[in-house]
Amino acid sequence: MSIILTPFARTRLFPGERRSNTIQDCTAEAFERHLNDVPPLEVLDGYAPFCKLHVHRNWTSTRCLTVPVTDDNRHLLRSAYEARSREELPVLVRWFEGVEAPVAGYFVVILYSRGQLAKEGVAIDADWGVVGCLYTAEPEEIPMAPITMMRNALGVEEGGSGVPLDREAYRRSVEFWERNANWRP
Repeated sequence: MSIILTPFARTRLFPGERRSNTIQDCTAEAFERHLNDVPPLEVLDGYAPFCKLHVHRNWTSTRCLTVPVTDDNRHLLRSAYEARSREELPVLVRWFEGVEAPVAGYFVVILYSRGQLAKEGVAIDADWGVVGCLYTAEPEEIPMAPITMMRNALGVEEGGSGVPLDREAYRRSVEFWERNANWRP
């Protein structure tokens, strides 16, 4: 099985201007090589048949993606309308400023099959393409953000995957994201 970083994941996980809330101590090429050379600790099913999650122990100083919302840090939450790319419509997002997450214990690498990526207009020369990576304290998936689920349900024209909305998964996602938020330096 071969794995490659998609252009979308490469720019989000390894931006030109490095930030402390992206993957640390590793180049995109070294990350890709590690995924191909080191077997995952576990392989989890994703939200659709074309999606798999490879769990790897974090070998870097990369910090967790999320921080719990508490009464002590709630005042540090910020929000804005943002798009992940020029092609996508901006959506409301929120994050912490002035909060630093602990070092992650695991990378949960989100993979899409070559066939699904082709449907989304992304041709790859590998069996699987990395579309994202979760940096987590435990070897488990963080629920997909509610807005990502909605975007997926809208279809590939709007930057999604075309997978219909699962109402129960959406409710679990809302429950998690009401209690947690991403952070930015």
